[in-house]
Amino acid sequence: MTNPYINIASEAARKAGDLMLKFRHRLEGIPVERKARHDYVTDVDRACEQAIREHILRHHRGHAILGEEGGLIGESEYQWIIDPLDGTSNYLHGFPHFSVSIALAINGRIEHGVIYDPLREELFWASRGMGAFLNNQRVRVTGRKDLSGALVATAFPFRSRRLMPAYQAMFESVFDKVEDIRRAGTASLDLAYVACGRLDAYFELNLQPWDIAAGALMVQEAGGVVMDVIGGEKWLDTGHIVAAPFKLITPLRHAIEPHVSEGMRERLTHGR
Repeated sequence: MTNPYINIASEAARKAGDLMLKFRHRLEGIPVERKARHDYVTDVDRACEQAIREHILRHHRGHAILGEEGGLIGESEYQWIIDPLDGTSNYLHGFPHFSVSIALAINGRIEHGVIYDPLREELFWASRGMGAFLNNQRVRVTGRKDLSGALVATAFPFRSRRLMPAYQAMFESVFDKVEDIRRAGTASLDLAYVACGRLDAYFELNLQPWDIAAGALMVQEAGGVVMDVIGGEKWLDTGHIVAAPFKLITPLRHAIEPHVSEGMRERLTHGR
């Protein structure tokens, strides 16, 4: 890694990962705050975000940072987008699947991204135009040509129950066409796994920018396609995302789009 932004993000992610591992077996006494149903934050989340913020600002004091726990701090054409502990529920239950996700947007465009899995010591990273990597090995999306043998990841829209009827219809439509579906509870790793070929595709609704910014760039840089559920470019704004290799993206979206509700379509089309 020679890009200074990737180096900074990687160092920050490892600092957060070290904190996760430090407290992993001492969770019983850690306060847990419920933000919404099935959505939690712990002192570990906050400590990880603080460590990441401090490391970034040590190098770039004038940059803005958008974090899941701390919100937006600062104003700059350079904006770091952070999920300090993606998969908090997994972490709390001892389910070994969680990560750190850090992206850098410059003038509103995602240019660099890092996703770190501290348990497996796997660092996924990408810079626009430079490809996607797992540690030091370049990765690519799968070459699968049809959905019939595809392994697809997804997750329920637990932050917005009103989307469940549409999502359930999407799930059934996709499940009928693919080999199987996985729900592991960590959006950033789902996207990283699409980028490196462990999964063939991924779709989800109502995510936040910090959930998907770094991972979406990795899929794109690994030769894949990212779009919203009606084939547009508003996946970062709406959180309605589909990611897959080129030959799978259209049949996957065709399985999903007929079940998009009018409210979702209005927002995707007109931003309302």
